[in-house]
Amino acid sequence: MLTTVIGAYPKPNFLKIPDWFNEEGGTDTQFPTKNYTEALEKLGNNAELIFLKATKEVIQDQEKCGIDIITDGEIRRENYIHYHCRYLNGIDFKKLTEKSARTGNYKCWLPTITKKITAKEPFLSKEWVSNQKLTKKPIKVTIPGPMTIADTIGNSFYKNDEEMGIDLAKAINIEIKRLEKAGCKYIQVDEPLFARKPENAIAFGIRNLERCFDGIDSNKVERITHICCGYPDKLDAINYPKAPLESYNKISTALDKSIIDTVSIEDAHRYNNLEILKKFKNTKIIIGLIKIASSKIESFEEINQRINKALRYISKEQLIAAPDCGLGHLPRQLAISKLKVLVEAVKEI
Repeated sequence: MLTTVIGAYPKPNFLKIPDWFNEEGGTDTQFPTKNYTEALEKLGNNAELIFLKATKEVIQDQEKCGIDIITDGEIRRENYIHYHCRYLNGIDFKKLTEKSARTGNYKCWLPTITKKITAKEPFLSKEWVSNQKLTKKPIKVTIPGPMTIADTIGNSFYKNDEEMGIDLAKAINIEIKRLEKAGCKYIQVDEPLFARKPENAIAFGIRNLERCFDGIDSNKVERITHICCGYPDKLDAINYPKAPLESYNKISTALDKSIIDTVSIEDAHRYNNLEILKKFKNTKIIIGLIKIASSKIESFEEINQRINKALRYISKEQLIAAPDCGLGHLPRQLAISKLKVLVEAVKEI
């Protein structure tokens, strides 16, 4: 069995840029894009060297833990959605729109779409080339999906989220093609909104997700989607709002029929009925086995037992072990401890 991480990792203390995991108000911060440009200006000409130093630290942590498919920790991003939006034409970061986010759980001020969305210059592909030189292990690139971006941005141009999603998918597809050309094998488009709005996922979300990978050679690229159930606003939060547990069941058949090769789901913070895995006949599953907002370190036994339960319904070749979601809420040493236990448990399977 392989192991991976989902995306985010604790940012090194020397990297002084906004980070939604550590903002006042946590991930429910009212102004999620505030002060990012100013922070980059303060880094000045040293910005790229600082980013590469931080990336190397994150990569080395994952290597030492024994993770097979690693990420750059998303360390350049103030949050995983709006960083990508900065590389899209049509989005105004000075014109902010107040909007209810996470299906109405909180309100925030978001950059606004004012004209047609199109891709700008390459960015993730350039980052991947620089980052991949730091390790012999494959680096996975993570990208916010069309439905998730649409839910986390203001809009004064498009008639509806479906129409907006088509143009977002086309722009994402351009960057994914750049990544494919550069040699990136693992590309993950995150769609947590599929769990919060499964009806929309079935109606148009999965179709737009497939558009992101249009023309991508499945022999060269692993086409992945991550579907989490929602972050808390701080570490060790209890009873925070989550997507309905039955959402995975509602979208599983449609995802298995799609062109997506691998689907990532949470299972640690709230157990699924693992019989759902039987629905994935053509698709690999990344299963979350580590809680990403709990300071409690999972035991070897509980991870090992959960994997063995999953293997009652899915083959070992189809299953990949991971945390539930990004690790940005965790202190660095806690993240390392959790990943080490994960890898140790998988080795015994």
